[in-house]
Amino acid sequence: MNGLNLFGVGVRKKGPIKVYSVGMYASNAAKEALSNLSKTADKVKALASLQSGAKENPPVSFLLKMNFKVGAEKMAGAIADSVSPRHSNAADVEALKSLIFEGVNNKEGGAATKGTTFQFDCESSGVGVSVDGNKQGDVASPGLSKSFCDVYLDDKCVSSALRESCLDNCCQP
Repeated sequence: MNGLNLFGVGVRKKGPIKVYSVGMYASNAAKEALSNLSKTADKVKALASLQSGAKENPPVSFLLKMNFKVGAEKMAGAIADSVSPRHSNAADVEALKSLIFEGVNNKEGGAATKGTTFQFDCESSGVGVSVDGNKQGDVASPGLSKSFCDVYLDDKCVSSALRESCLDNCCQP
C-alpha cells in the first residue's frame, strides 16, 4: 500500500466482538530496525524498536476494515478516545475526530458498516484520514502522528495481536 510493506495484521475487540481488523504498513527503514532482533529472546527490545521505528521512520499507515456496524459518532469517538490519553493537544484530537465523523456520516445510513475501510496515514507532518478510499483531510500535527502510532504499538495498545504479528513478520525467530 503506497509503496509501504505490510508489517502485520490484528483485530480490535470489544469484549467478544471483533469490531475491526487492522493492518500496519511501514517503510523499509522501520523494518530494518527489527530485522536483527529475535522476537523471543529480544522481545522487549523488539517491541520498543517496533514502536520507535514506526514513529521515527514515517510514513506508517494503518488500514482498518470494519467487521461490525458502528455509527459515525461512536466510531469517531472511539478512535479519538484511544488517541487522547496519548496526545496532549485536544484540538488535534478533535480535528481527527471530525474527519472520521464526516467520512462515516457521509456514507449511506451514516454508519461504518461491515467492510467499511479507514486509512490513517501517519506522516512526519501529521495524520491523513480516508474512509472507503475517499480522502477526508489531514491534521497537521507531527505529535498526533506519533500518538496515533502509539494507539496500536504501545504497551496499552488496542490490538496486541497486531504487535505480535509485526514481530512475527519482521524479526528473527
